[in-house]
Amino acid sequence: MAEKNVLKEGIDLYNKRDYAASLAFFLSLPDDTNADNIDLAYYIGLCYAKLQRYEDALDYLEQVVTSGANIDRILQCRYVLAVIYAMSNRKKLAQFELNKLLETGYKPSMVYASLAYISWEQADVDKCIEYYKKALEIDSENPTALNGMGYVLACENRDLTMALSYCKKALNLSPNSAACLDSVGWVYLKLGLVNDALKYLYQARELMPENYDIAEHIKLAQSN
Repeated sequence: MAEKNVLKEGIDLYNKRDYAASLAFFLSLPDDTNADNIDLAYYIGLCYAKLQRYEDALDYLEQVVTSGANIDRILQCRYVLAVIYAMSNRKKLAQFELNKLLETGYKPSMVYASLAYISWEQADVDKCIEYYKKALEIDSENPTALNGMGYVLACENRDLTMALSYCKKALNLSPNSAACLDSVGWVYLKLGLVNDALKYLYQARELMPENYDIAEHIKLAQSN
């Protein structure tokens, strides 16, 4: 109980999504505090991840994964590690973590969707689609898998009508997602419906004005 009381202020800030303040609190705790080191590593690692300071997050999340303590936290941190590895082009490490998660049965739809993303980055389109199909067999309303499947089909010019259906369903589930808005716009562009494409692409840009892919899709649409 004493350990929880020591961390309570930081946990409350984290739950309120004030990740910067939460991180500052945890890092300010003195070395002789009565907090469990793995509990502290768990929250610091998650704060860094939420703040997109991924390299800083790795050391703390790895401490949790190798601790053998709380299985739920280990699985959660292993998944976050896999995402960070995938985003930082460490595909083999990401695949290792994801395959470990599949062995445990942890969030298989999300794991398969992540494996699909890695396969796409490795230019293995057929494997990518296979993984997305597995993700959607498990959870037909997984917006990440729906959006990913639609986007890949559009990029490969495979069944654009179905691609639009996947992407629109993903957008209905995540209406404020720049990625989903971009994907719908991209499919419309592939279908030759430029005005419809720009409508969604402009909305995506409002949410993520610095995103390279969205900017490129808008350029392509405007040149038609």
